[in-house]
Amino acid sequence: MPAPVTTDPHLTATWWSNLRTALARLSTVHTDRTAVRQAYLDRALPKYLAFLDGPVPTVPRAWSTAHGDLHWANLTGPELGILDWEGWGTAPASYDAALLHAYSVGTPRAAERVRHELAAVLDSESGRFAELVVITELLQSAERGDNVDLVPALRQRAEEVWHRMIADGATRAR
Repeated sequence: MPAPVTTDPHLTATWWSNLRTALARLSTVHTDRTAVRQAYLDRALPKYLAFLDGPVPTVPRAWSTAHGDLHWANLTGPELGILDWEGWGTAPASYDAALLHAYSVGTPRAAERVRHELAAVLDSESGRFAELVVITELLQSAERGDNVDLVPALRQRAEEVWHRMIADGATRAR
């Protein structure tokens, strides 16, 4: 399991623009590969997000193609490079942005930068749902001893996202 970022990576505006472009283009690629399965969402979200107030939706509004493992160890700079493609496939829309953000929550400046740079994706209904998905995955991996130090920040972020979903009326079962 990759380690979360521990310092602000200090990347350029061009790097972030290139990342947004790459993720947008990737999301439209047709594939039969799967990065995240609906059966996993149905099983894991209720279990790992049981601390939230009410039943968590398990069905995304949309699926798209994702890298599937977009964390800091798979990104290069100062020129953007995206490494480690063996897990790519369909996932809930906005999954990659949500995963990068989740791996940043332990470093507030980095998390704030990801939220700012990927706001168009993360501040959408699909972005909030994808954040709950990746938080679920990381909470599950923490049970195995991976990135345990992120758990408090992940739980806090899940509550923030959940309250925003409630306010937006996006918590109804699908």
